[in-house]
Amino acid sequence: MTERRLLLVNGPNLNLLGIREPEIYGSRTLADVERIVADAASARGFDVRAVQSNHEGVLLDAIHAARLDCAGIVINPGGLTHTSVVLRDALAGVDLPVAEVHISDVSQREPFRHHSYVADVAVVHVTGEGVAGYETAVRLLLDVITGRAEG
Repeated sequence: MTERRLLLVNGPNLNLLGIREPEIYGSRTLADVERIVADAASARGFDVRAVQSNHEGVLLDAIHAARLDCAGIVINPGGLTHTSVVLRDALAGVDLPVAEVHISDVSQREPFRHHSYVADVAVVHVTGEGVAGYETAVRLLLDVITGRAEG
């Protein structure tokens, strides 16, 4: 591994963190998420490129580009989790380790949220930890990438 960078991908509606349904998603913002991820990665000598979009193609392009200069991907696909085969295929196609993050516990929500197209390509799954789950995902993904486990 030569690159010490992670791609952070946040899907549709995550730009509304802190505003949208705070009883489910909390009051932290997307800027807070990006800072949490950057700090967790920096503590292990990695930097982060962050992308959020409400447009699937923008996310696909960012994932495709990651194969050139990233060691892994942390993704909260938002609603695309449950609908997007092409997002799943993009993640599989770049052959990078993936951490899937969900702020809420999707298994305890509406039945349509119970299936994730991303789950089978992700090596790390973090759900229901709120925004703090992003830090957990970074730590676990970097353990995979660097081949070490922290106690």
